[in-house]
Amino acid sequence: MSALARYFVANGKSVAGYDKTKTDITNALEDLGVKVHFEDSVAAIPAEFLNVDDTLIVYTPAIPKGHAEFNYFKDQNFEVLKRSAVLGEITRDTFCLAVAGTHGKTTTTSILGHLLYECNVPVTAFLGGVSENYDSNFILNGTEVTVVEADEYDRSFLTLSPDMAGLTSMDADHLDIYGEAEELKKSFVEFTKKLKPNGKLFVKNGLPIEGITYGIEDDADYSAQNIRIINGSYEFDLKTPNQTLQNFKFNLPGRHNLSNAIMALAMSVEYGLPHQQLANALASYSGVRRRFTYQIKTDDLVFIDDYAHHPEEINAVHQAVREMYPNKKVLAIFQPHLFSRTRDFADEFAKSLSQFDELLLLDIYPARELPIDGITTEWLLTKIENKNKKLIQKSELISEIKASNAPVILTIGAGDIGEQVKYIKQALSLENKL
Repeated sequence: MSALARYFVANGKSVAGYDKTKTDITNALEDLGVKVHFEDSVAAIPAEFLNVDDTLIVYTPAIPKGHAEFNYFKDQNFEVLKRSAVLGEITRDTFCLAVAGTHGKTTTTSILGHLLYECNVPVTAFLGGVSENYDSNFILNGTEVTVVEADEYDRSFLTLSPDMAGLTSMDADHLDIYGEAEELKKSFVEFTKKLKPNGKLFVKNGLPIEGITYGIEDDADYSAQNIRIINGSYEFDLKTPNQTLQNFKFNLPGRHNLSNAIMALAMSVEYGLPHQQLANALASYSGVRRRFTYQIKTDDLVFIDDYAHHPEEINAVHQAVREMYPNKKVLAIFQPHLFSRTRDFADEFAKSLSQFDELLLLDIYPARELPIDGITTEWLLTKIENKNKKLIQKSELISEIKASNAPVILTIGAGDIGEQVKYIKQALSLENKL
């Protein structure tokens, strides 16, 4: 949503909006002149936006149905469009590259946007997270080409009509919307049919959909080969359908991130970008905030923050941290996101979280949902086999982390745990100095 706000500001429009809580993202929007308020009240809407003839209302499905401002705009016959519909309108007359999947789409989209930008493509990129390279979730270098994250939630991605589309994964998620995993898979198949004529589809090797395949050390059309880990970075060669391109460097840890990079490279090669420029661009990629982001990285202490909120994503984080720190004790702090997701994947969450040496569990972040009877963190905790587990409150976070002797600390989750990261970092940095 904030990327769209930045887009409209860049195009000279007056922009205002509501958010539930004040964050670094809303602060950055306010610095751009966007009027942001945090109380759901019609009285809080700036007067200039109450003109039905020249105000467009854009919303995300995260807004609850009972939202007073949202219902006011609908009742007063304002033009009200879902975020995905607006993205569909913006990208329709451009060469559009869209990335979909239950995991990995934000990182893949940001890598792709960065590669195109660094190769001087006139691109506008809408990202689902804040790129470390641009300190923004919006990249602007022209308007002929667009890169967009295609969100499967609420079938939002079906408003897009890309020239190139990528599919990273199809694991069950959002069962509050789809009911069952098979319906989610059907929506991904439907998304692939939204490609423009002669469009190209890229799929992770092994997914049950035909397209240009990508993978790691396998027989995919595009795959990473000859992989080495040197000074905490991946170095590899890229096998394409026609040749092998050598000497790529990628600085993000974890095979899941490397897989995302291979898709972005595959799309870029098919777009026509040259080998050496792509290699230079990939080597300069710094990541997405809250995607395996190092907050502290010293010989004695490592603190990593990640947005993972699905069991498969937690497994990917675990793989990455074990690969980088194979013999060190790892403390994970996890905040479950949504009551329905916690209910639907409780056993899978328990299995993925049990892999860490020590676990602190926060209360479920409700987001758009009301509580579900019997679905609590206490209930989830009983399913976790790790003996070093504990349920805590946010007020206890720092003291509990300090009480641990783990040299590797992870904060994981898609809720407001991200707002606690700066305080944890401050406390740990101060303690280290002492």
